[in-house]
Amino acid sequence: MYRNIIDFLETWKKSEYRKPLILQGARQVGKTYSILEFGRTHYENVAYFNFETNPKLNETFEGNISPDYLIPILSHIAGQTIVSEKTLIVFDEVQLCERALTSLKYFCEDAPGYHLIVAGSLLGVAVNRARFSFPVGKADMKTLYPMNLEEFMLAMGENVLVEKIRKCFASDTPLPPALHDAAMLLYRQYLIVGGMPECVMQFAETKNYTLVRHTQDTILASYLNDMSKYNNLNEIKKTRLAYDNITVQLSQKNTRFQYKLIKKGGRASEFENAIEWLRLSGIVSQVYRAEQIKKPLENYRDIDAFKIYVSDLGLLCAKKNLAANDILYMVEEINDFKGGMTENYVNVQLTINGYTTCYWESPRGAEIDFVIQRNGRLIPIEVKSADNTKAKSLKVYTETYNPDYAIKLSAKNFGFEDGKKTVPLYAAFCI
Repeated sequence: MYRNIIDFLETWKKSEYRKPLILQGARQVGKTYSILEFGRTHYENVAYFNFETNPKLNETFEGNISPDYLIPILSHIAGQTIVSEKTLIVFDEVQLCERALTSLKYFCEDAPGYHLIVAGSLLGVAVNRARFSFPVGKADMKTLYPMNLEEFMLAMGENVLVEKIRKCFASDTPLPPALHDAAMLLYRQYLIVGGMPECVMQFAETKNYTLVRHTQDTILASYLNDMSKYNNLNEIKKTRLAYDNITVQLSQKNTRFQYKLIKKGGRASEFENAIEWLRLSGIVSQVYRAEQIKKPLENYRDIDAFKIYVSDLGLLCAKKNLAANDILYMVEEINDFKGGMTENYVNVQLTINGYTTCYWESPRGAEIDFVIQRNGRLIPIEVKSADNTKAKSLKVYTETYNPDYAIKLSAKNFGFEDGKKTVPLYAAFCI
């Protein structure tokens, strides 16, 4: 299956300023597959080392970690010669060997000709920076997320449809109705299946939602195990409570995160470490309220007002135990959840595209779901789960800040009118 990360890796390989690459991301997002596929197609050979399946590897890094010392030993372990420029070296599950992570500094300084990628699922929470030297400034870093809707469509064999969607987005011309309906169906299927590569592959091959749900439940169980394995003992219960409650809060009319909804009398001081763990692990992301719409937006975020979205739509639906048909037909019984689910979907697409999102609220309660900086301009994005696109909040925002244009995401087809770019939900990956 095609992953957009390959384009980034090709640029990394060719760069004269290339450093060892740290590829991070939540479990099961496809880090190992993407790296090995890239190595297979762009190098003469790949030397792959997994610190989870081969714990004895750690012993290699206990003493000298200079490249001159390590390369002959690693070549022997891999059973093949590691050649500068021609071999891709891969350290997988590197959070289990922090000395291997420290060695990146010496590969960068003393042996820049070796192409080295390390991958880890919980680098943000598992590495003890008090004891080990993190290679700050000596490594490139990239986060891999679940597959976005474009990658999902390509996995379904919809290459032509993806191309047409991109053209219609650029020109603001409607997609033919039959293609629009087909794309909306793929969007709803994506809400159920999500972007975890194993789930996408299973669905592409079988179209079996039950099989996909079983895989999603397995991934959710592995997340719960990680919360116990890589966490302080007194934080485990709080982290699980917070994670369980996120999906509940997405069903609220106001999706702003509230500690008191985790448990009666809950406060930030009690749960902020748990939420930070979930964020660092890549399982969730926080979207802060912007107090002012000025550049850079990061400077004006209100750290006490935020929303939390999960990293994958399929896991969200699995956690809520929603039936596939409920999503496919958008039944009335899930009306309370549609808004939060759709916001979550849009945030996932924007995050994968590299945006740092925030939301905006007026003193009288008008709210814009997302504000992003796009091509140097601050652009508001209004999200609707259906084709009802009346947007009073957007009117308040435009009158207050007079943006160059606004984006309205909904079930309606492409268009542009009165400074508002109408984009169907399935095309969020184009933004």
